[in-house]
Amino acid sequence: MYYIKKTLEISASHSLRLDYGSKCTRLHGHNWLITVFCKARELDANGMVSDFTEIKRKIKDTLDHANLNDVLPFNPTAENIARWCVEQIPNCYKAEVQESEGNVAAYTKDDEA
Repeated sequence: MYYIKKTLEISASHSLRLDYGSKCTRLHGHNWLITVFCKARELDANGMVSDFTEIKRKIKDTLDHANLNDVLPFNPTAENIARWCVEQIPNCYKAEVQESEGNVAAYTKDDEA
């Protein structure tokens, strides 16, 4: 099995839709760290699991310097963003999203599904 990992730094804003009172419902920003993990039993025709440049294009180029509420079709929590990242990248099975130091969410694709 081949594995790759890519970490991207994203500057983006968001506001959360919550069913309780919170300052996070107001527009605010983070310098996010997003790490995606990909694997493959066989390398593609180019000798890669997934192209690092393609990962950057799909994740960073979409999210960086954006209001995440405007570019994502869901409540932009770190958990939801982690799942979205996994869904964007071929062979991606896990993503970690750090919205601030000490606050990290992860999503791992269930191989059984």
